[in-house]
Amino acid sequence: MDFFQVLENRRSVRDFDPAVEVPAETVERLLAAAIRAPSAGNCQPWHFYVVRDPAVRRRLAEAAYGQEFIGQAQVVIVVCADAAKSAGRYGQRGRDLYCLQDTAAATEHVLLTAVALGLGGCWVGAFDEGRAAQALNLPKQHRPVAILPIGKPAGQPAGRTSRQPLRSVATYVG
Repeated sequence: MDFFQVLENRRSVRDFDPAVEVPAETVERLLAAAIRAPSAGNCQPWHFYVVRDPAVRRRLAEAAYGQEFIGQAQVVIVVCADAAKSAGRYGQRGRDLYCLQDTAAATEHVLLTAVALGLGGCWVGAFDEGRAAQALNLPKQHRPVAILPIGKPAGQPAGRTSRQPLRSVATYVG
């Protein structure tokens, strides 16, 4: 699948085939793609937690306000920001913004790579950070930014959601 097909085929998948395992090698490929994301000053302020334990996945689903599909995915990757890594070089702006931008780029790399590998995922940002951190027993410096349930889609993913026309979201200057 070429890059533009990957973009066209990306969907938020919330229904996973429980019979299809996500092999460790595939998870490694997802993470290898994530760390290729750009980051401000190459600080790479991210850390990834790969969750296979059903009890922990269930606690993450509870932390995400009952989004049960998180617990049903074969694997969940929790993308965390280490704000101090960015702050060390960029001060408060690195702490408040750059580390979040960088982890967002890494998150999208994971989701696009999942599509290229015949998998699906969903970017979950609606969750209680404290409860998610507690479910994973995170060190204080790791702030959970995204929960990514990953697996083989059960059936055909939903149709493409509409997008605003370019003319309403882009302004050309000069």
